[in-house]
Amino acid sequence: MLTVHHLNNSRSQRVLWLLEELGVPYELVRYQRQPDMRAPKELRAIHPLGKSPVITDNGNTIAESGAIIEYLIGTYGNGRLIPPPNTPERLRYTYWLHYAEGSAMQPLLLKLLFTLMPKRAPALLRPLVRKVSNQALTALVNPQLKQHMDYWEGELGKSEWFAGSEFTAADIQMSFPLEAAQARGGLEQGHPKAMAFLDRIHARPAYTRALEKGGPYQVGR
Repeated sequence: MLTVHHLNNSRSQRVLWLLEELGVPYELVRYQRQPDMRAPKELRAIHPLGKSPVITDNGNTIAESGAIIEYLIGTYGNGRLIPPPNTPERLRYTYWLHYAEGSAMQPLLLKLLFTLMPKRAPALLRPLVRKVSNQALTALVNPQLKQHMDYWEGELGKSEWFAGSEFTAADIQMSFPLEAAQARGGLEQGHPKAMAFLDRIHARPAYTRALEKGGPYQVGR
């Protein structure tokens, strides 16, 4: 049976959601983050990098959210949650599927990093680290993040979902950046269409079922 190696409060929540949307049976193996928020070493027995998400199925071990989504859609989707080939919607689908981790998450991760650095710095160095972090956030990270959020807002003004008028796995992939931006990037300020997108995905029954199985989920906090 397909097995999801699920780390709490992580990107693997999207994999559970996709499987619930497809109605594919799976086994859930849970892993708990350590106090420093890192994944436990037990995950390295599944994949050398010891990170989540990762699935095992029919002798295959597959990591990386985009690769997992492509595998699950190709193996179990039967044409669902993906636009038809050779259509503008399919091209948009492919773009957003890769953009989510390739571009969108970079400023969000930097935002988290520069926010945490002053809190974790030694007391004597904290004022200096805070000054450097604030400068990086103001001059580099926050403008980039706003550019991405404005981009999402504009694209969601063209269609209800990222790939077009129909909900697809690209929306599942894009959920994590938007949820992270809501948690720590100020998405709620001036981006009503992006916030409406989050309301729509959170109202989906499969999203709720995935939360019930995966456990508490507070991205970006």
